[in-house]
Amino acid sequence: MDTFEKVKEIIIDTLSFDGEEIRPESDFFKDLKADSLDVVELMMALEENFGISIPDEELPNLHTVESVVKYIEDHQEN
Repeated sequence: MDTFEKVKEIIIDTLSFDGEEIRPESDFFKDLKADSLDVVELMMALEENFGISIPDEELPNLHTVESVVKYIEDHQEN
C-alpha cells in the first residue's frame, strides 16, 4: 500500500470521511470540512501509524492530503 492510500485509510478511520471525497489535493478545512480538533486527532493517528513526529509548527503547512503524504515520505525512516 502506498503512502497516499495508507493516509487515506487513516483519514477514513479517524475522521469518518467518505473515501471518495479524499483526493491528494483535498484541503482538510475547505474540502473535507475538518475542524482544528479533527486535524490534531488525525496528526496524532498519523504519527502513531507511521512512527514519525509532526511538530506543531509544521501544522500550518499540512493543510492538504498531498502535503501530509509528502511530509511523511520525507520524514519516515526506511
